[in-house]
Amino acid sequence: MGGEIINGFLVGKARFFKNKPAGLLLILFYTAISAVLFSACSSDEDGPNKTASQYYFRASLDGRQVDFYNVNFQGGGNDNRFEQIVIGGYEAPFLKIGQQLPPSLDFEIWKLGGDITAGTYSTPADQEMVARYAVQRPEGTILYSTRTADDIFTVKIESISKSGIKGTFSGKVRNLDSGQAIAITEGVFNLPYLDIVNP
Repeated sequence: MGGEIINGFLVGKARFFKNKPAGLLLILFYTAISAVLFSACSSDEDGPNKTASQYYFRASLDGRQVDFYNVNFQGGGNDNRFEQIVIGGYEAPFLKIGQQLPPSLDFEIWKLGGDITAGTYSTPADQEMVARYAVQRPEGTILYSTRTADDIFTVKIESISKSGIKGTFSGKVRNLDSGQAIAITEGVFNLPYLDIVNP
């Protein structure tokens, strides 16, 4: 199942750089679907669902502390390399199917033909990197992203392997329609590969 979702991200990525607005929505769709699928696969307490005692994804959004739910780290590439990674989660748990999704935060890094290793990655220098904060409303999604040249978002990866990933992040995401920005500070993550994490 994970390979199909990663292939979906690769398709979304190719379209994203040809048609950025449509591609961004497609990537958000794949992110939401993958979180729901992995959540359904990991709902058993004795299964691969991990708790905050061992794993976490948290940050302050404009000074508001958030421990994210249904967090997932996934990625892939050729020759056991990470050519693409995505980490994302939601501000609250999903209460039932069909309910409006809570706000979500995610970021992804692409290095097709390369290898994502421990180190620092930052927008806009890393052009194939994006961070997003999405707020669902009945009338549509309010999207904040790093698609402006003035806003910097930095991810520092301390360690990464098929066992998991650990690091920090901070920066700004901005709504292109309103110009409003959200400051993301004190971001930290320690996540297993492919398993769902809840606080």
